[in-house]
Amino acid sequence: MSTVTPHSPAQFVRVAETARARVSFVLDGVEVEALAGDTLLTAILTQQRHLRRSEFSGEPRAGFCLIGACQDCWVRDEDGTRLRACSTPLREGMRVLTQTSSETESIEGGIR
Repeated sequence: MSTVTPHSPAQFVRVAETARARVSFVLDGVEVEALAGDTLLTAILTQQRHLRRSEFSGEPRAGFCLIGACQDCWVRDEDGTRLRACSTPLREGMRVLTQTSSETESIEGGIR
């Protein structure tokens, strides 16, 4: 199993609490691991440099307020449901997308 995605290096590096149970989840089609008790934001940023790209400008985003108010940390589960990464606990087997295909097309198509 991979421990980092092709988007590395990670934004967060763990220096403590490394003995917690491991939790597997799928991030943009790649199976990765985080630790029990992590939020999606922590789990994702221990795997890659940014959380997602802005659907408006294409700029990298990594969360802002970290309390669920600003909506900067939206990601989606595989069925399209929006999740606030900063306040959603990671669950075993989650399948998380940091960009939808329409968001990627908007960014690549120059809609800024």
